Amino acid sequence: MESSLPSSQILDSDGSAERKNEATNCNEVMSTLPKVKGLRGDDYYLYQGFWYDAFFLEGLMSVQEHFNPQSTDIFVASFPKTGTTWLKALTFAIFTRSRLSGSTTSSLLTKMPHDCVPLLENDLAKNPSNRDLAIPLLSTHVPYSCLPKSIISSSCKIIYICRDAKDAFVSLWYFHATLQRSKNVEHLPLEEAFELFCNGIANFGPYWNHVLGYWRASLEFPEKILFLTYEEMKKDTAAHVKKLAEFMGCSFTLEEEEGGEVQKIISMCSFEKLSNLEVNKNGKCLRDISIAIPNSIYFRKGEIGDWENHLTPEMGARLDDIMEQKLKGSGLKLPR
Repeated sequence: MESSLPSSQILDSDGSAERKNEATNCNEVMSTLPKVKGLRGDDYYLYQGFWYDAFFLEGLMSVQEHFNPQSTDIFVASFPKTGTTWLKALTFAIFTRSRLSGSTTSSLLTKMPHDCVPLLENDLAKNPSNRDLAIPLLSTHVPYSCLPKSIISSSCKIIYICRDAKDAFVSLWYFHATLQRSKNVEHLPLEEAFELFCNGIANFGPYWNHVLGYWRASLEFPEKILFLTYEEMKKDTAAHVKKLAEFMGCSFTLEEEEGGEVQKIISMCSFEKLSNLEVNKNGKCLRDISIAIPNSIYFRKGEIGDWENHLTPEMGARLDDIMEQKLKGSGLKLPR
């Protein structure tokens, strides 16, 4: 087999023997899976209907086998680059606001949002104790149908966010291109990456199936799954912050609303505020894998409709047509 797993994940100092066995099992499974070259030139593997690189596939297989959630856990779920960082910041700020007790110091001012809300298929796949049990917030990019059965059958709640596919693609391409440039590696031209995306090839893709999985689950289990769009959240952030708090079981009191608590959270989690914090300008995250990712690349623009500056009208229309065809009959219409 051409591809191997990152050594930093295999040689975990804590429980290394078990990790090596899991890596071996994963490699055996991968050797039987269809594969293609992905956005960074690495192999993507088709597993249970979705594409994954080797790192996330091993993490996914591990949590599918071993992860046991708390009944009160709340998962922030998303396809990459669809508003994940903002939603993590908002949910974390909302849930932890009572801990501040009037203090102006929040972990969001010194830690990147991704370090505040652990990622299921990375942080918890390595070590289930990589979390603060007093804060039930966790995150995942895993498609709904691929989530561990222990999550789906539990009373855990899920908050899902998605956005217009064109903006999602442009943001995803910029993320990978910037990451490649930071390593002095040539990145895939936008046009080639666009072809891959239109064919469903991306980590955790196809995008439309990722969205549909959570959409249909939200219709079946509305008390457990809150389905949001980035565009609607940007349009009326205050209403969505209150909706998030209610869904998470920590609604704002009248006193908090009158005291401007909702707006304080919106301001603290704004793109302008977060992108200018020292930790997000110069820090790095995911230090335990082979790539240390600069926090700054998670904060590009945060705008709606930026795709028009990068895709031709024909490319935009093509992706719109694909999404319309794939979502047909579902009752879901994404902003476009």
